[in-house]
Amino acid sequence: MLKRTVIKLSGEAIGCDSSPSGYNDDVIVSILRQIRQVMQASTEVALVVGGGNLWRGRSSNPEMDRVKADQIGMLATVMNALYLADMCRRQDMKAQVVTPIPIGKMTTLYEKERVLNLMADQTVVINAAGVGHPFFSTDTVTALRAAELEADCVMYAKNIDGVYDCDPAKETKARKYKTLNYKTAISHSLNAADMAALHLSAEAMIPSYVFDLNHPNSITLACNYPVTRDLEGTYISFDDKEDFYAARRQ
Repeated sequence: MLKRTVIKLSGEAIGCDSSPSGYNDDVIVSILRQIRQVMQASTEVALVVGGGNLWRGRSSNPEMDRVKADQIGMLATVMNALYLADMCRRQDMKAQVVTPIPIGKMTTLYEKERVLNLMADQTVVINAAGVGHPFFSTDTVTALRAAELEADCVMYAKNIDGVYDCDPAKETKARKYKTLNYKTAISHSLNAADMAALHLSAEAMIPSYVFDLNHPNSITLACNYPVTRDLEGTYISFDDKEDFYAARRQ
């Protein structure tokens, strides 16, 4: 098992238009159940949640000011994080929402040592509001928090089962990478994470793993070992050595 990981969840993954609350509680409960399992196996977990289920910003209105669009997006992630934290409470799990900017008494200000202590106490730390500034995606803050917290791996839970050399929805011959290095991912602009996130993780020498959140027990399997017969996502490292990941496990 990993000692420490940061997991990126998209807002779309937990949202549900047909639900009265706007959230898919069944999916959230499944995610939290898996996080409980890996925490009980001594893996410390921090989450970064997106806000795409509530706000898509300039993609829906290109005339909008980018700074204002990003600020609204930050607030959307806070709303999602607060809902996730309450779902943790309902599952008898400890959770704390942390933000890089003060938001009254609703969240706790992010600080590395505070967060490490929370994680060591088996508290689910939920990062929201990005880095507090526009022009940074939730992918970027995921990689940043992983570097700051000295995580063993950055986890990108997506609605696709890995990284492909082209869009598999458009190209029938699209090839999925089992392993990949950051240099290739960056130079070929592969859709693994945004470029800033990939550069950050490469510089920090922290591997990343892209996997399908909808696969049964995907988070549990990913935290146990990313390349398995049961969960075959894409493992991204700074070199071609698959055994590097094993060296960082407990």
